[in-house]
Amino acid sequence: MKDIDDSKAPLLDHLIELRGRLLKCVYALFITGAICFYFSEQLFAILVHPLKEAFGDGGGRLVYTKLYEAFFVQVKIAVFGAFCLSFPIIANQLWAFVAPGLYAKEKKALLPFIIATPFLFAMGASLAYFVVMPTAFHFFLEFQGNSSGLQVEALPSADSYLGLVMQFILAFGVSFLMPVLLMLLNRAGFVNRSQLIGLRRYMIVAAFVLAAVLTPPDVVSQLMLAVPLLALYEITIIAIWFTDRKRVKDMAPGEAADAAS
Repeated sequence: MKDIDDSKAPLLDHLIELRGRLLKCVYALFITGAICFYFSEQLFAILVHPLKEAFGDGGGRLVYTKLYEAFFVQVKIAVFGAFCLSFPIIANQLWAFVAPGLYAKEKKALLPFIIATPFLFAMGASLAYFVVMPTAFHFFLEFQGNSSGLQVEALPSADSYLGLVMQFILAFGVSFLMPVLLMLLNRAGFVNRSQLIGLRRYMIVAAFVLAAVLTPPDVVSQLMLAVPLLALYEITIIAIWFTDRKRVKDMAPGEAADAAS
């Protein structure tokens, strides 16, 4: 059988290979982290742009309340950027380590999901940055004004703002990976299309609960995460219908009859 690689390396060789690939991942994190730290001011300017647009022509300010806060904001930006930039390298090293132990059909089945993962994460992060964050920040800043003769002004700290931005980006990016997870579970035989259809009403509740946990406690942000999650769930059900049809078509006549039954 030639579907799987013929190499049968001893355990020590596997551990040495794993060590080498982990070191490459660490090097990638350090190099990208150093680059992101060098350009941390420019990266922070990009991240702060939605808040600047929400403040409008009047300006607005970001403050820091601890002397070391501004420095650690740059460190957090470097770490966050390092994980984002080095993810393709880490995924490639993981694939290179696992792939020799997979059959040809398994490689063919897994590769599209590995390729789709960064694209789906980028779609979720882009939705958060270009749509959700500007809308949410406009909503939050509407509470500025005069209250009982006192001026109410938003003075967010740089650290808390960065934490909020990272929360938005990670929440939407990770949530958009749901189709990959469901498709993998379907390929592994844990769930099928009819089960996902039956779980639709529970998914509606789960989407709003997840949105309430992952986003700030405002209705706007929660709706803007829950609705795309439900749309992705329906798209996944349609995609599984197509893949099931293709799988049955590729089967031998006897196997196709058994699958149809």
